[in-house]
This record gives sequence, C-alpha cells and structure tokens, in this order.
Amino acid sequence: MTSNITAHKKLDTSVLPPVLIVEFLLGLPGNIMALWVFAKNMNSWRVNVMFLFNLVLSDVLLLLSLPLRIDNYLRDDTWIFGDAWCRINLFMLAVNRSASIAFMTAVAFDRYFKVVHPHHVINFITLKQAAWIACFIWGVVIALRTPLLANNLLSNTSVCRSFGYEKPSLGIRLHYAVFIFEFFVPLILLVFCSVRIACKLRSLRMNKGKKGKKAIRIVLVIVGVFICCFFPTVATGLYGLYLKSIGKNVISQEKPFSQWFQTSLAFTYLNSALDPVIYCFSSSIFFNYLKSRTCFL
Repeated sequence: MTSNITAHKKLDTSVLPPVLIVEFLLGLPGNIMALWVFAKNMNSWRVNVMFLFNLVLSDVLLLLSLPLRIDNYLRDDTWIFGDAWCRINLFMLAVNRSASIAFMTAVAFDRYFKVVHPHHVINFITLKQAAWIACFIWGVVIALRTPLLANNLLSNTSVCRSFGYEKPSLGIRLHYAVFIFEFFVPLILLVFCSVRIACKLRSLRMNKGKKGKKAIRIVLVIVGVFICCFFPTVATGLYGLYLKSIGKNVISQEKPFSQWFQTSLAFTYLNSALDPVIYCFSSSIFFNYLKSRTCFL
C-alpha cells in the first residue's frame, strides 16, 4: 500500500508543475492581450463584451495565484507561505472557477436571447446595466467563496488545500456544495441554450447561414471548454464523496484518490489558457484584432 501511495504522490508532484507552467505561459499572454484589446476598444463594447472582459479579469486572478501553486507542487506539495497566503491563494483560485463559469454562462445566455428571443427586453439592456449585472455576479461569487478566507486551510503546518478534510466545518461544506452545484446547474443551462438555439435556427432555416453557424459555434465552444476544464475535478470530487460514504472498507483508497483529485485540477487551471478561444469566437473586436495580426485567420 505504501508503494501505491508513493506512486500517486509522484504522479501529483511530478506531473502538475510542468503542466501548470505550460498553462501559465500560454494563459498569461493570451489574457493580457485580451485585456489590452478590450480596454483599447471600450467605445465599441456590447453587452457580450462586458461579460467577456470580466471573464478575462477572472482569468487574471487565476494567473496571479498560479505561481504559488506551482511552487507548492515543486516542493513536493509543501506550502511555505503561511496560513494567510494559503487562504488568499485558494480563495482566488475558487473565485476564478466560479466567476469563469458564471460569465461563460452569461455569454451563452446573451447569445440565446439574441437568437431565440430577439425582441425580449434583455436584448436591449444598456452597457451600464450589463456592468451592474457583472458587479452582482462578482458579489455573489465572492460571498459564496468567503468561507475560504474564514477557515484555517493549512493542515499539518505545510499542506494547503480546501478539500480532503475528515470533519469539514460548515463553511467548508458550503464550499463543497458550491463546487458541485456551480458545475451541474450551468451545464444544464448551457445544454438548454445549445438545444434551443439549434431548434430555433432549424425552424427559421438559418442553420446553414453565417449568422446561424456563428451562434451555434459560440455556444458549442463554451460548452466544450466548460466540460473539458471543470468536469474532471467534479467527477473525482464526487467519487471521493462516494468513497467516504461507503465506509472503512475503502479508507485505504482515500489518499491515492486525493492525488488523483489534485492532478485533475490541471484541467481547471487550463481554463485560463482556453478562454481566449471563447474571446475569439464571441467577440468581433478580439477576432478582428487577431485577424489583423496574423495571416492564419
């Protein structure tokens, strides 16, 4: 059993550092470029760009936090920055995940109303109103993740994690619940948007037109990035809860499982590297900038 745990530990601390470094190096220039392009063209913003800009901000939070996680894994999963920075780091990582999911869903819903309900009042909200919606989303996200700042997350003086507690506090249990529900509820909404847009375009015989293809493409890209980045951690997390619910006969599997869960986080961090793909498909501002700078588009 010891060799099994050691093997999983090597998987955790040997695979994650190079993978996270690559994700950091890919995500940083893409999001800095998106931040600059959107800020430079603020006069041309539409509602969807407001949500995309906030998606960029959530990715920046992740990128600011990622070097500390890389250092942690390079030190064989040992945290040296103290309890306060442990809380801040995990808080920012969780906020990035929640905000990314929320703003991806907002972009998909904006496209859904534009296509399926073109005369709905939501399609006529002002940029200022969209900014207030974005502020509300940030407020909800931060409020739901505040328990990470209020709980001691540094166990055994060197392990900085927000999962894997034997007797989690109320705040940590809330963190677990948000972690699960913020995946399944938006997933249902994204699938709903995809199906309704496809049905609407088919009924209007627009599915072969440029506008119809773009609408479907945007939502499908969001769904693809969403599932790729967030499903692995939710799947391993639910499996961990299943192991705990069974009892003592599988207790020996919990530590290897912890390593699997930590390794699956690489997909969550991949979100910041893949989100520029969403900007490209969803915003003509970003797409036209890339098109003017490269001959491949």
